[in-house]
Amino acid sequence: MVQSYAPGRAASRPPYEAYAAITGTFVGGVGLAGIAARIFDRNPACQTPLDLVVLSFASFKAARTLARDEVTSFLREPFVAGTAHEGDEEPVETGDFRQAIGELVTCSRCGGTWAAAALAMSQILAPRTGRLLTWSLAAAGINDWLQAGFAALTEKSSAEQRA
Repeated sequence: MVQSYAPGRAASRPPYEAYAAITGTFVGGVGLAGIAARIFDRNPACQTPLDLVVLSFASFKAARTLARDEVTSFLREPFVAGTAHEGDEEPVETGDFRQAIGELVTCSRCGGTWAAAALAMSQILAPRTGRLLTWSLAAAGINDWLQAGFAALTEKSSAEQRA
């Protein structure tokens, strides 16, 4: 959603201070995880192209689940206009931290960045749990793509039979 700045209207000014706080939290969290990894002498077990593909599918699934699924609507609810339910919500326009969080939790691209960082950090700090979580989410993400592909193929086949 693109907003224009209009003096005197708090809701139309983007919440830059909240954006800065959220960005600082992200950078600080990654930095602290890096320091912890060094202190505990933890390094990534693998850094192969397959690991990148798995992490990509896992972060896709985690972000889509947060931003779109009904099961996570309770997390989005405080930060969206109206009622959160099916993932087509709009963030509240309050011009504050609540709006910034709403923008984060309703944007699968934004959530994907956080998910990728959290999953990568989990693989370094708690390797067994992190890899299990990452591979499970990746399998679910691949399943989403396969289900969508299957639905598209069956719809095309049904349309051809009707014609």
